[in-house]
This record gives sequence, structure tokens and C-alpha cells, in this order.
Amino acid sequence: MEAGSSKLQNHRDFHEQLESLDDQPDNFSGNSTLDDVVEKSRRNFMKGGLGLAMAGFLAGCMGTTGQSHNGLGGSAAGNLRRADIGFKPIPIEQDPMFDAINVPEGYTASVFFSWGDPVEKGARPWRPDGSNSWREQMKQAGQNHDGIWFFPFADQPDDHGLLVMNHEYINPTLHPNGLTITENPQGFKQRPAHEVKKEMAAHGVSIIEVRKQSDGHWQQVKDSRYNRRITGFTPMDLTGEVAGTDFLKTVADPAGLEVLGTLNNCAMGVTPWGTYLTCEENWKNYFVNRDAEDYAQRPAHQRYGVAQDKNSKNYAWESVEPRFNATPDHHAPHGGYVNEPNRFGWVVEIDPFSPDSTPKKRTSMGRLVRECSTLSLGDDGRMAFYFGDDTRGEYVYKFVPDQAYKPGNPAANRDILDHGTLYVAVFHDDGRGEWRPLVFGHNGLTRRNGFTSQADVLVHARRAADILGATTMDRPEWVAVHPQTREVYVTLTNNKHRGQKEDQQTNAANPREDNRHGQIVRFTEANADPTATHFNWEMFLLAGDRPGATLADGSPVPEHFVGDIKGDIFSSPDGIWFDYQGRLWIQTDYGDDEERNSNMGTNQMLCCDPVTAEVKRFLTGPRGCEITGVTTTPDGKAMWVNIQHPAISFPASDGITRPRSSTVLITRDDGGVIGT
Repeated sequence: MEAGSSKLQNHRDFHEQLESLDDQPDNFSGNSTLDDVVEKSRRNFMKGGLGLAMAGFLAGCMGTTGQSHNGLGGSAAGNLRRADIGFKPIPIEQDPMFDAINVPEGYTASVFFSWGDPVEKGARPWRPDGSNSWREQMKQAGQNHDGIWFFPFADQPDDHGLLVMNHEYINPTLHPNGLTITENPQGFKQRPAHEVKKEMAAHGVSIIEVRKQSDGHWQQVKDSRYNRRITGFTPMDLTGEVAGTDFLKTVADPAGLEVLGTLNNCAMGVTPWGTYLTCEENWKNYFVNRDAEDYAQRPAHQRYGVAQDKNSKNYAWESVEPRFNATPDHHAPHGGYVNEPNRFGWVVEIDPFSPDSTPKKRTSMGRLVRECSTLSLGDDGRMAFYFGDDTRGEYVYKFVPDQAYKPGNPAANRDILDHGTLYVAVFHDDGRGEWRPLVFGHNGLTRRNGFTSQADVLVHARRAADILGATTMDRPEWVAVHPQTREVYVTLTNNKHRGQKEDQQTNAANPREDNRHGQIVRFTEANADPTATHFNWEMFLLAGDRPGATLADGSPVPEHFVGDIKGDIFSSPDGIWFDYQGRLWIQTDYGDDEERNSNMGTNQMLCCDPVTAEVKRFLTGPRGCEITGVTTTPDGKAMWVNIQHPAISFPASDGITRPRSSTVLITRDDGGVIGT
């Protein structure tokens, strides 16, 4: 994004710039550690809630008490039902101009829902030249589809439901000629107001009603009362431990109880009571604090990577919307908007079956650069929600609510996420692990170390985790929980800083220097209890090339780029999800034009047997895209997968039309279960 440029920015250059921002670690702590010093009574739940979609998952969780296997301290392998994976895997896609979707023989993939498609009643059609106004964008699908979930209606759970998905960020394709950026004489970037408003409108969440027709084809239900866009403008309640405290108060919200919008919505989660959890990831890149002295003393900005320069890292919204300028204003109440960044980084709970409801940012779950919020439900209704803090050298967390889930008691479940304990993970080199609680007054989280309250700990969760001695991880992203054993799988996408920076030395869970291909770690909580404070872990797989492989120029692949995958190779695991039958789906996010990835082809989705760790390639995407987000109907016969930021012209695939992030529907030609 060069100053003064109004040309449509090159796809590769734009995403390399975003990647370079994410490459910057925010963890410079050096870790001074402690070691060193399906009920049916909920309104709208079974009218169309989560219950039946979660039936297989919850039955597995609540019907199995065996522990994990393969050295994780239990014998569940004997009770574990093998995943039936019967499709013929597809080859890597190497064509540099590939602009479509490949799936196995006997399957069909069709584009279902793309950026700009109408969502709310009265929405205008998408204009191929990018000229829709910001007001039109407010009612249309946003850009960069990511996490996704299918919520079924109870009367036809496999044929009718709500599809809910995140829109993470925007591409220059949003505007006719890309992002218009100029600089004033003082060097501050300037943006047109109508472009900024359209960009804010293209963030957030889409909710659409979908139905299978009598001819077997799925369609969006137009003008449904459930169809809804949630954007960067949508009012949201701040709830939980931090709500109403000085940390969240601004000149525009002196009560600290309401915030406008949600940003950089990446992965997601769901609750047993039928709500959707969208997670705010790289929100830090939308803010700037120009006061160097204040910034140096403000860990709420510094430790999270808020920009300290003339401009925010992404988009320069502060030139139009004052709340994105977090420079303290000593003449304004509450310092102006200095606390606005504290109002992002939360789990946002949305009730998709209540279209007039207000989304709630659940602050008791902690403030992170959060990838997901994945549920594990115990036999007794106790829960944990797992998170990856998606930055190189950050940590894995979980939140344990104080209260158990109570089927049949909607009132009791309504605000469960406002009360509980946030934990951070320590992965010991001997395969043991522990969860250390982020609780004010304990384990160094005291006034002596600068904390004043539990709200303070949650706003500064990263700093609290530093003090607790959490294990730095190679960019922790999505988490998946096995529906039978409750084994937890975490994708660690990559980390070029591993072994290169003093505070990111190799360890057993992150064993490779200059780790460009990533890994998946698996662990089991003690007694398969989601609320346990100890676990056993192992390396599930190291992504990368096969031994003896060569790069495009004929040179051997460096040893630290070699993986141990049983089956089809891939790089940079990102999205990960268990379907209801226990198949593990893995999605990738790597630069498909990078030399180190020359053997990987375009980004892909693979299916893995968690018992044998055998991997089979199921889908390859168009050049330049990321594959992210996957969900199915409860019977597993319809699958939706998101194709984010394709580079050429997908889904038109004509070499001319501007590309659109899209949701793809996959079915078996014989009507069978996906993956078998």
C-alpha cells in the first residue's frame, strides 16, 4: 500500500505485507517464570439450535470416559472407533494458474456463497467492478470467509439450518481501484471515508438460512428473518469481569459497557446451548498510539503489538474513525480512545436464532489475539473452551466456566461465559503438561508485579501468562477435540523465529529451528476431564516434505523442512476439525509460490485417521488462496468449506473477474457421507 497509490494492489504483495506484520513477535518478555522465582427445552435451541448438530459430538463426549492412547497415559485406543476414510486421495495441484477446486472422484464441489452475495432483506446484487457502496456492503456477505458452522433446525436437521461464518479482513479488491491511500504533509496516511466505511462493513459475521430442495440441491433462503450481517459497526455489549471497569471506558463510552463492532474474525466455536462464538484475532493491526512515552509504559498496547508510529499497521482507519487512534488525549475524559484497543481481542457470543439479540463480548475469557474457542464437554456438564493465541511465540489457553452446563435450563446457561477461570498451558519436555490459572493475587499475579485486579489480569492476559511461565509455541491456531476420547489437537502453523531468537529456543513441543512447515500437537487431560489442571501430550505429526525430497532447482530439501507425515504431504496446518464420525480434517495456509513450498502445490484440505495418523488429500484450492473453515450437516452428507483470498479470478475462473472469497458446498454424487 504505497502512499498515494490508487491502483488495485497486487494480490501477492498485499498478502505478503499482511504476513510480514504477523511475522513480528509480540512476546519479548524472556519469561521471568514461577519456576525461576442436546436438551430440547431451550427456546430456539430445538426450534433450530445446536442440539442435533452436536448430537454426535456430545454423545461421544458424554459417553466415553476412556483416556487417550499412543503413549498419552490411557487405553482408549481399544475403545476408539476407527474413522472410515474411503475416498481416493487426489494429487498435489502444481499449475501456477490453477483457478478452481479439485475434490476426489465421486464428489462434486460447487460455489455456494461468495463475497458480495445478498444476505439481509433489500440487499443489492454484487457488482463485478467493486462499486457497491458501503451501505450496500452492510447487507452483503463480507470478505475473507473463515470459521463456519451449520446450526440445524430440529424438524429437518439434515436438510435445513442456519449457516454462520466469519469475515476476517478485507482485500484491495473490495474497491474498484484498490485502497486509496495518500499522505498529508506530516506523513500521516489519509483514507476516503466511504472506503473506510465499506471496509468496516465487510468485516464481521454473516448468518444465512439454508435449505435442501426436493431435487437435492441446497439453496440460501432469501429474505429469511434469520439472515443477518454483523459488522464493524454493530453495537455489542461488554460483559463479564472487565465490563464497566476503567480499562474499557472511552470518551464515547464512559460506562465501558458497549462497543461498536467486531474485527478480524478468524476461527470460532459453539456452545452446548446453541450459540456461536466468533473470535477476534489480529485486531491489534487496526490501532495506533503515536505517543512513544505512553506506549512504552502501556503493556495493553505494547505487549499486543499495537502500532507505535504515525499510522496503524492496516488500513489507516484512524484518519476517518477517531476511535482507532489510541493515542492518549489528556484533555478528553478517559484519555479519549486510548482504551479502545482493550475493547477488542475477546470471544463474541452470538445467538443466530435470535436475530434481534445483541452480541456479547465475554471479557472473563481473557483478551488475546485469538484464533478459536473450541468446546470440550465433560460427562458432568463441566466445560473447557480452548484457544490459540495466533502469533509466533505465544501460548495455548483454555477457559473453564465456574458453572456446569444445565440441559433444559436456558436461564442458567445464558451467562455461563461471564464467570470462570482462564488457564495457560505449560508443555514440559517429558510429555507432561499443566494448566496454570491466571488469577489475581496468586502465582505472581500480584500488585508487586503490577496487577491491580482480576480485570487487570484479563486485559493483560499475555503479560500474566509470561509471569506464569507458559510455553512459547509456534503460532498456535485452531484447536479440535476428538468426539469420543476428548483428545485435544492444536495446530502450530509455523515459526521462522524458532531457534533464531533468544526467547524462542527449541523445546520438545516446538523442536525445529526456523520452523517453516509447522506441526500438530495432541494432548489428553487427566481422566479425560476438560477441567483438569494436568495433561499428557505428544507430537502428533511434523508437517513438511518427505525425506530425500528436492526443491524446484534440484537442491535437497533442508533437514528442518522435512516432516514425518504418513501419507500426503502438506505445510502450515491451520484449520482443524473433527466431524461427527471422528475424522480429523486439516486445512492449510502457506505461500503456494514460496520456494520452500514448491512440492506442496496450492493450499489443501486433508483427512486424517487419528488412530493411525494416516493423511489423505481431499481438496486442493485455487492459486493464492487459504483453505479455512469447515462444517457439515449432522448426517455428514453436505459439507461447506471456505476459500479465502483466491488470487486469480475464482469463483468465476475466467481470468478476468475479480476474485471473491467463497464458501464451497461439497457433496458425494451417490448421496453418501463425506469422507467415506
